[in-house]
Amino acid sequence: MNLLKTTLVILGCASATMAYATAETTVNKTVRLATTTSTYHSGLLDYLLPIFTKDTGYTVEVLAAGTGKALRMGEHGDVDLVMTHAPQSEAQFVEKGFGVLPRNLMYNDFVLVGPKNDPAKIKGDKDVVHALKEIAADNAVFISRGDDSGTNKKELNIWAQTKMEPNFGGYKAVGQGMGPTLNMASELQAYTLTDRGTWLAYETKLDLEIMVEGDKRLFNPYQVILINPSRYPDLNYQGAKTFSDWLVNPKAQKLINNYQRHGKQLFVADAQTL
Repeated sequence: MNLLKTTLVILGCASATMAYATAETTVNKTVRLATTTSTYHSGLLDYLLPIFTKDTGYTVEVLAAGTGKALRMGEHGDVDLVMTHAPQSEAQFVEKGFGVLPRNLMYNDFVLVGPKNDPAKIKGDKDVVHALKEIAADNAVFISRGDDSGTNKKELNIWAQTKMEPNFGGYKAVGQGMGPTLNMASELQAYTLTDRGTWLAYETKLDLEIMVEGDKRLFNPYQVILINPSRYPDLNYQGAKTFSDWLVNPKAQKLINNYQRHGKQLFVADAQTL
């Protein structure tokens, strides 16, 4: 009788252990992130993600697109969180109930770049609105991403401030990410607007120079936002929150500040927790 009880106890313990192991193996350790091409092309994510995986055991599947497309992926529940840089669109995303726990993450700025011979004569201009007016007046070639990205939204916002429509002959919207847009601008000896991070990652490969920088209208903040779990309960909310928490903690913020290309810092950490 005692032998029977002992056997049952052993079997019960074994079953509990197997159930626990099964529960452990069913935890979703993959996080899907929709983010901008600037964080991808700058190399920042390639630098951060292996460290995150080592620290937490989670891996991150990156879907790089323009901010508009990234937010739409969040609206459709195709990803677990977004990392974007278009404050007005992000605020609407949260207000409509698609996103929760928005957090400041980092910032850099946009720069207006162009060919070294500078046909519009704008190099050194501190007023980006004036610079765009001069580009249009000269009918110089300007390459727009034209992809509803954060950079494209910023560009169109600045054109709106010129009180002009960007429909002059040299204006070309190409529907491409930041890297391909910069390559095209270099090939065509054209002007374009780019985030500084991608510019620093690509500048040695391009026949372009910075024309305009430092205007406060070129400030470029990034946020990380979780997708609302009440709207999409099957998403990996816990994994997404683990990633968001990690990004804003002091270790990751220091990593962001330390990330450089060609000896220059690309992003400035800006989390509320610091």
